[in-house]
Amino acid sequence: MTADLLEADVVVVGAGPVGLLLAGELCRGGADVVVLEKRRAPSTESRASTLHARTMEILDVLGLLPDLGGPPVEPRGHFGGIPLDLTGPSPHTGQWKVPQTKTEGVLEEWAIALGADIRCGHELTAVTETGGSAGGAQEAGTGAVTGSAAATEPAAGSGSGAAAGYVEAEAVGRDGAVLRLRARYLVACDGEDSAVRRLVGARFPGEDAGRELLRADVDGIDIPNRRFQRLEKGLAIAWRNPAGVTRVMVHEFGSAAQPRTGEAQFEEIAVVWKRVTGEDISGGTPLWVNSFGDASRQLEHYRHGRILFAGDAAHRQMPIGGQALNLGLQDAFNLGWKLALHLRGAAPAELLDTYDAERHAVGRRVLANIRAQALMLLGGPEVEPLRTVLGELIALEDVRAHLAGMISGLDVRYDVGGPAHPLLGLRLPETALSAGGGETSTTRLLREGRGVLLDLRGAADDPLPGADGWADRVDVVAALPKQGGALEGVGAVLLRPDGHVAWAGSGDAGLREALERWFGPTG
Repeated sequence: MTADLLEADVVVVGAGPVGLLLAGELCRGGADVVVLEKRRAPSTESRASTLHARTMEILDVLGLLPDLGGPPVEPRGHFGGIPLDLTGPSPHTGQWKVPQTKTEGVLEEWAIALGADIRCGHELTAVTETGGSAGGAQEAGTGAVTGSAAATEPAAGSGSGAAAGYVEAEAVGRDGAVLRLRARYLVACDGEDSAVRRLVGARFPGEDAGRELLRADVDGIDIPNRRFQRLEKGLAIAWRNPAGVTRVMVHEFGSAAQPRTGEAQFEEIAVVWKRVTGEDISGGTPLWVNSFGDASRQLEHYRHGRILFAGDAAHRQMPIGGQALNLGLQDAFNLGWKLALHLRGAAPAELLDTYDAERHAVGRRVLANIRAQALMLLGGPEVEPLRTVLGELIALEDVRAHLAGMISGLDVRYDVGGPAHPLLGLRLPETALSAGGGETSTTRLLREGRGVLLDLRGAADDPLPGADGWADRVDVVAALPKQGGALEGVGAVLLRPDGHVAWAGSGDAGLREALERWFGPTG
């Protein structure tokens, strides 16, 4: 059988929340995107149910908050099971309880409306980068492929220089037919057991799981709610949702992670739950069962030429406090605008290296805090002194604010270069503005998916020097901020499409350099 050939700017592997957010962002930026998903239908399992403040800010910029339907929010989170107030400089602080099925459904509908071509029931079997490289880290194994021949013509939709190289992939459909794909880039968003990572032989150093939590959603049981309750024999967590389904999680102190070829069984969870709590849940109806360990691994590089990685395909961690899903969604938001800008021919491929540099550093920091939390959650009596000391420290406002910023993603600061400024590299909190005789906000301005240069000098008849030449990528807005906000006393600020400050100052020193670095040379 002759395989069909499908051409696109980008192939995204994985139609979970991370892949769907990336696909939508790329389409929003004008890219032609195909998404491959090995599942035949959307998942009915809500593995992750927590969205943090920074992710909610991103969904607000994308205009998707109304589609979530006003989810409940809990101002408290935790650090290693110790209660933590997550209040921070955002209108969306706290833990927002959104079932993963809902998040995925909203993102899927949005991505499809923007033009993403989602192919369910297609399992990736081969991938290779062919021809000239787009730069970026290369590793042993990249370029290896089974069943995919090299080709010479450029990918569809490609701009200048695209013929120098592309990615070829093959996927087997539900009917056994082979789908061949050719694209300028491929992004792996296919989870912790990433097929792309395996096929290209990407190095994924770290540690395997030593301990694990067993987890199940169970209908028909009536047990007390438990918030990280440490009992004599183990850790027990239980929460009953409005539909009457109880999520239980349990770890028996001193037990090791089990080698598994499939998911945990409900009978195993019921036995461990009874040993730890004394309660019998075996008569309940399990709706979903799994286990997750304290493995900690991270790719050496998130960019391998024309193949990039995001979400759990790039890093593996225990999903404590919802950080895993939020970390992945924020990966996608960082990458999407950069790759779209490059595909349009506006920015060089080197812009993609900043994705690797920025998000690898963030991932490394998140994995470190998760390992610390896993130790405090799953450790036995030997960790109680540490928990006591940390509980006392969290009562100090500086410590609380530091941990809350880290968990929520609000304190991320990228190394963006340029003249020093207190705002440089930080995401700009939502700020109310007066502009053009009306009221707006930084969030509304960012909804166009472009850079924003805010001229805050109050001199509308005196254009900011050095800003001409990027009108197709950057909106220049003369505005005045409300008093008392982050922009008070700032003359001008350049925002990247992801809301992070790329430049700030009172004159124009370094402005053109920042525009060129983040938005490419003048048109």
